[in-house]
Amino acid sequence: MENVQPSVDFFGQKLEDAKVHFERALDCKHTEFDDLYPYMIEHPQFFWYKRYVAWSELLTIVKLCEELEFPWADKFTERQAEYVRSRVMSSKVLDEWYETNDSMEHVG
Repeated sequence: MENVQPSVDFFGQKLEDAKVHFERALDCKHTEFDDLYPYMIEHPQFFWYKRYVAWSELLTIVKLCEELEFPWADKFTERQAEYVRSRVMSSKVLDEWYETNDSMEHVG
């Protein structure tokens, strides 16, 4: 296997992908997770679990960025960066991830 050096661009893209994945889960939109576990759609706890998985992925990428000293916070609003720094996905994160209803930047 070839020795691949991590790059800011590579982790920037992975971070962007993880953020989009979390926001799609937050907005109850289709994600890869739906394809992996299609039977879970029938269960009420599915959306919480789907969001937890996406949040965990986002935190993992941020942790790697921090360990490699790559910038990550500039990909988020200040409030979102604080939520990520706190590492706890609370109802506040779910309710207030988007600053206001007028400025929601929901993913397509």
